[in-house]
Amino acid sequence: MIDITKGTTISMEYRNFGKTGLRVPVLGFGAGHIGTPEMDEKGIELLLNQLLDHGINLIDTARSYGESEMRIGRFLVNRRKEFILSTKVGYSFFGKPDWSYDATMGTIEESLQKLKTDYLDIVHLHSCDKQFLEQGNAIRAMEKAKEQGKARIIAYSGENEALTYAIESGRFGSIQCSVNIFDQNAMDEQLSKATIRGIGIIAKRPLGNAVWRYNERPDGHGHAAYYDRFNLMNLDPGELTWEEIALRFTAYAPGVDCLIAGTSSLDHLLTNLNIIEKGPLDRELFNRIRHEFSLHGKNWPSLI
Repeated sequence: MIDITKGTTISMEYRNFGKTGLRVPVLGFGAGHIGTPEMDEKGIELLLNQLLDHGINLIDTARSYGESEMRIGRFLVNRRKEFILSTKVGYSFFGKPDWSYDATMGTIEESLQKLKTDYLDIVHLHSCDKQFLEQGNAIRAMEKAKEQGKARIIAYSGENEALTYAIESGRFGSIQCSVNIFDQNAMDEQLSKATIRGIGIIAKRPLGNAVWRYNERPDGHGHAAYYDRFNLMNLDPGELTWEEIALRFTAYAPGVDCLIAGTSSLDHLLTNLNIIEKGPLDRELFNRIRHEFSLHGKNWPSLI
């Protein structure tokens, strides 16, 4: 069931996206949820259009998000110029080796078709390992697509040593990586390096999979690891909710231009935005969160 909130007044903050020339909303939409086949098509159409009406005009999807690209193309084809379209490519293309030139170019073309557009604003290599970045075939395909006007910004989505390589290569205009209370490694060096180079920064997983809601250790990628980190850090939220702490921590982390949140509820997104509008966390609380991570998280890798 998709909730549609009407008549809600919000004030969206927009930020420069590195030196790319784009202005991005502090809160973007992660479109993974809308790729689920059994979701109601009419509800998705309403959600996507209401997002744009409320100024949430960066939509981030991927070829691996089920029917997400096709639904965005179907329901927003007449509003293409009103939003920044971000997707992720490079793999699972008709038997071609992942991260090869042909697979990368082929998946860009396929995304263009599904999204019913002749250009993509931001195109990420999606969690491509460092060895494939070094080989350069996928990056060359991305650069060719940009030369052809099919991709405005060449981007990388990933973590750890591959993210460092992407930043330092000088070949990417933006990055997407995990930034949250339980995943702070990118904040130590990578975000500052990206900022100095004028690279746009999108933060994913701002809520850290909301692991505080579990009464026992959960299963699933990222959930169990973040749950363990949450317990080890042993932070006291005080009078704030964990949702508020998490969102304000990520939204105002140094270097972050935009965070993306995925949901099937517009009401949920607008609640998130109202939280972000409260501004940065109290400096003492922010520093305490950073300190606890530094004590426990030295060997915690960022999660893909």
